[in-house]
Amino acid sequence: MVLELTAAMRYGVFGGTFDPPHIGHLILAAESLSQLELDEILWVLTPEPPHKTGRVITNLNIRLEMIHAAIIDNTKFKLSKVDIVRPPPHYAADSLEILRDLMPGGNFTYLLGGDSLEELPTWHDPQRFIDLCDHLGVMCRPGMKLDLELLEIHLTGVKEKVKILEAPQLEISSTEIKSRIRSGKSYRYYLPPGVYAIIKSRGLYSVG
Repeated sequence: MVLELTAAMRYGVFGGTFDPPHIGHLILAAESLSQLELDEILWVLTPEPPHKTGRVITNLNIRLEMIHAAIIDNTKFKLSKVDIVRPPPHYAADSLEILRDLMPGGNFTYLLGGDSLEELPTWHDPQRFIDLCDHLGVMCRPGMKLDLELLEIHLTGVKEKVKILEAPQLEISSTEIKSRIRSGKSYRYYLPPGVYAIIKSRGLYSVG
């Protein structure tokens, strides 16, 4: 589903390489919709993540195909090409600024994990990123304690924007799935059926 430009709505912004998109991604997106009372989740596919330079990343068109397969049955999940239609580097602050220009009046919640939240001060232009977010939807690992007071010292306003998501903690990652494929381990139920079918038909991740 391709992004429709609609103003005055509550959006969750879910960025990543999605290489591949898996059920952990879908659970985070679904729980964000419900718990944060969002209207839509914008899946922002990043072609060339600045923090993953030197890593082998699956062809952009194949990743687009996998995201379409992953979200096709949920009308509230939309693909955003905000990072695809512009040249790199693709920083989250720039993506949010463009989305705000496209959808004036929209309310934007950026979705991320607790580890990423702790690393926010190291992001590109982190204060501008915080200023552009209405909220941060954060999912933490079991037992993780966030030091929001410390973060606030570095990033003004971050503490009041954090909303913690409660969801099943699944130890699933795209890296682990690729490792399981290379080593011949089972991975079928880590993925939406359509994504699994694409990986099998194209022989993805079996080498490298």
